Amino acid sequence: MKVVAIIQARMGSTRLPGKALMDLGGETVLARVVSRLRRAMLIDEVLVATTDSGADDGIVRECQRLEIPAFRGSENDVLDRYYQAARASAADTVVRITSDCPVIDPQLVDETIRVFHRQHADYASNALSRSYPRGLDTEVFTMRALEQAWRDSHQPYEREHVTPYLYEHPELFRLISHCGQTDYSQYRWTLDTAEDLTLLRAIYARFSNRDDFGWREVIQLMEQEPELEELNFGVVQKTLQGA
Repeated sequence: MKVVAIIQARMGSTRLPGKALMDLGGETVLARVVSRLRRAMLIDEVLVATTDSGADDGIVRECQRLEIPAFRGSENDVLDRYYQAARASAADTVVRITSDCPVIDPQLVDETIRVFHRQHADYASNALSRSYPRGLDTEVFTMRALEQAWRDSHQPYEREHVTPYLYEHPELFRLISHCGQTDYSQYRWTLDTAEDLTLLRAIYARFSNRDDFGWREVIQLMEQEPELEELNFGVVQKTLQGA
């Protein structure tokens, strides 16, 4: 059973254009995500799914530098891009990660995959019922479930956000939520604004710009320096239009 992590990446962003290739402690944001995912023990392959737009040629060049496969597909139909990338990689199980999560934790990714397999799920996520900081989001689903979503999703937001059809149809899929013992959902470690980037650069700087720290170490850092949370405290998360 081949487990493939597909990182969703593109240069277009309404709030922070080009964020995937922005500098984060001497490496691009995308490079940080790739480096951290490569340490997950239960992932067989990591690839990047970007668009066929010329604006994303830079993403492909960065993938070549990082020696990681890049798949190019539809810019707006992200579900189709994901499905075609998963087919091309012969995935049995897909792990969905977005390129704006440079603190993604490989151990937590492995935990979510482990829960997915143990519970014989069609879809498992550590963000269905949020207890982990935003930016550690991991979704795991079967190729069969992805194909069904690809075939039966018709709403624009379903095509843009890949997985709503799965978690909005519990009558069709076995959904498993992976929650932590403590609620840390007040923290925001994802990259969508300049304020987010300021916080992420501060986090990386505290770890000497290495990327081998774990999410619990970041929790300890935030508790020791509560002023860090203020750097992006006012940022409002975008919602799924039509969801």
